[in-house]
Formats: sequence, structure tokens, C-alpha cells
Amino acid sequence: MQHAVGSPLPPPHQPGHGPGVGWSPGAGHPGPHQPGSAPQPQPGYLGAPSGPVPPAPQPPVPPVPHPPAPQHAPVPQGADTTGHVPLPPGGPVPMPSAPPAPTIPDPTATTLAVLLIGPAGAGKTSVAKYWADHRRVPTAHVSLDDVREWVRSGFADPQSGWNDHSEAQYRLARRTCGFAARNFLANGISCILDDAIFPDRPAVGLGGWKRHVGPGLLPVVLLPGLEVVLERNAERSGNRRLTDEEVARIHGRMAGWYGSGLPIIDNSQLDVPTTARVLNDVLARAIASPPKW
Repeated sequence: MQHAVGSPLPPPHQPGHGPGVGWSPGAGHPGPHQPGSAPQPQPGYLGAPSGPVPPAPQPPVPPVPHPPAPQHAPVPQGADTTGHVPLPPGGPVPMPSAPPAPTIPDPTATTLAVLLIGPAGAGKTSVAKYWADHRRVPTAHVSLDDVREWVRSGFADPQSGWNDHSEAQYRLARRTCGFAARNFLANGISCILDDAIFPDRPAVGLGGWKRHVGPGLLPVVLLPGLEVVLERNAERSGNRRLTDEEVARIHGRMAGWYGSGLPIIDNSQLDVPTTARVLNDVLARAIASPPKW
């Protein structure tokens, strides 16, 4: 049987493929390729899928990581801070180190803890304030009388009699002053304290100051004559002014410091600036050779 030239040949007969198998003359000549589409195999050919074509698998989408939580610097346990400025805790004040000889120590540029002792009217507060104001290093002045008077209602005035109530407030004020002095020194600030303490009275004595401040405390006695303290006391007012009898009694008990070995300044004829300069000289010697007390 002859076929026209150019006509497609029918597929060869194979077992299982009879004439009932559909075949179109254009099966061997696919039409124009459609962009974006892949040619699909026709049913009946070997290798063609027998059912619907499954969709192409999609690549897995990686999970989006969460941003890390902000990290904060840990706060050390027990740290005493103000904002971001760490404050060293105060401890007992050690003895000031003497510079190597023959250098003369300069008390105006040394961090010190000074206790100015003297009777009422000796000029302790005036000298302490002036001395603190004219130093080359930061210096604080703490007056025990000022701290005692922080107590308003229920203030135990020693002039009304010394009893358990007034002694308890005195001890509390002295401990508060010692706590302040240690913290000032721990943060590089010198401190001068003033108090009228007696050489023969343990309750109001030097040992309590040494216990609350430390062995590095440098005591200096300011002791002018009786006439001078009486004149200065007469210029006072309020509960700071004492009777002449009380001033004389306190002044007489302060005379016991002459045998104590502590440095004593008689400022009867000295003004405040001159007394402050003499105090610097006394402290320079005390730094080089600390007093035993």
C-alpha cells in the first residue's frame, strides 16, 4: 500500500496497543512552544504519568530568627552607687604615711582626718571652717554640736543637765560624725571635726572618736586663756551660750590635756588665719611623727 509522500506514518503495531488507542496525526509534531510552559507527555507513551501531574516541590522557607534580647551589665551585689558613680565604702582611717626624709610634709595637700578639741569659746568652729576653706584638696568640716542639733523635737540640751538622755544623743551624734568622716576620707575628701571633749571623762572622751573614725585621726587641742573664752562666749546666743561658771568649769577640765602628749595651740593672741597656719605646722609634725594616744 502506497502512502502519499509527506504523510506521517502510523505508529507500529505493538502488543497492547491496538487501533483503539487514540493517536492524532499531529502527535509526532507538537505545536509551537508556549513560553513559560513545559511540554507535557501524551497519554499512551511509555514513561508518561498515568494520573495528574503533582506540583513541583517548593524549597522550605527558613524560620526568621528573633532579635536577641538586650543585655544589661550586671549590678554587683552590695555595691553602693549613686546613678552610675560608684562610691567606695568608708572604713577605719589609717595613719597618714610620712614622706621620706628630708621632705617636709605638706598638710595642705594631704588627705587628713583632724579632730579639733577645745572648750566652748576656743574658736574651734571658726578655725575649722577657715582651715577647710583654704586647703588645696577637697575638705569637709563636721561639727559635733551641729550634728547634735539635728534633733529638733526632744533635743537633750546638755545645759539642762547631763543624763542618760543627753549622753545617748551625744554618742549617736559622735557615731554619725565618725561615719561621715570615714566616707569622706574613702572618697578622697579630707575631714576636720570639732568637739569639746575632756581628758578625764570616758563617756565624752577621745577613745570614742578613735573607735568611730580610726587610728589615723589626728587630734589637736585649741586652748586659749580663760579670759578669752569668756569674752567669746559672751558674744554667743541661744543654746550655744553658756554661763560664766560653766565656761570656767569646762576650761579648767581642759587643762588636763597639757599632760596628754597631744599638740596644744594657745590661740589667745592669734586671729583665725594665723591659728589655721599654726594648725598646719602642728599637723606637719604630727604626720611625720604621729602622736600616741
